[in-house]
Amino acid sequence: MKFAVAAALVFAAGFAWLPAGEAAPQKLVLSGASTMAPVAGEIARRFESRYRGTRIDVQSGGSSRGINDVRNGLAAIGMVSRVLKPQEKDLQAHAIAWDGVGVILHASNPVAVLSRQQISGIYTGKIANWKDVGGTDSPITVVNKAEGRSTLELFLRYLGLKASDIRPHVIIGDNSQGIKTVAGNSNAIGYVSIGAAEYEAKHRVPIKLLPLEGVAATVANVRNGTFLLSRPLNLVTGTAPKGLVREFIEFARSEHVDDLVEAQYFVPVSIR
Repeated sequence: MKFAVAAALVFAAGFAWLPAGEAAPQKLVLSGASTMAPVAGEIARRFESRYRGTRIDVQSGGSSRGINDVRNGLAAIGMVSRVLKPQEKDLQAHAIAWDGVGVILHASNPVAVLSRQQISGIYTGKIANWKDVGGTDSPITVVNKAEGRSTLELFLRYLGLKASDIRPHVIIGDNSQGIKTVAGNSNAIGYVSIGAAEYEAKHRVPIKLLPLEGVAATVANVRNGTFLLSRPLNLVTGTAPKGLVREFIEFARSEHVDDLVEAQYFVPVSIR
């Protein structure tokens, strides 16, 4: 009975060990930012192939979930696609890559650029038709991120708005939902990870990224530091990482996974 209770507590902390001689793997749980989940999953598969007897479980749900799961012992590592807030300084962040947040439109939309003021006007409902910003006479469909998403927080900070100021028509969760929504609606506007959007656009999904402040929304400009809306992609722990947690984080920050990070159109920490 005592052993069962102890094992349950260890598992709740996000990873588990087993007595010598048992074949079941060590397990590590990551949860949080949907932006990071695909690349974390690829890194996890490579880690498992190199470190036999391990199993990495990657779960999305937003950066807030990553923070809460680490604090509540439900995950050993949280995925948080932003800088930690002052009230989160009890946690430790370990950046594995850099990404940007860009505004996307349907590829057929003739609008090529929007000012910060125009974007703010669209998202607060003051501008409701594309003709008012140089487009066709069509109503604008505003696509916004759900609460708890770090992409939303960064976007609001850029515009100087609060969540209550936004007047959305569609609320989405992860980047793929946002991209699919805009790709399926020629009058929609959204904002997503530049890495995710650039990847999909190059694979013929009908979306386009708009420049901000005269700077193109590209991975290259995130890499050189000229794009304003950039952010670290962090693995977050409650204490200094040890054991399997430390090994995974060190692996995720190493040159051994740079190709995986770049394949997802992010910038590895070893490059920037």
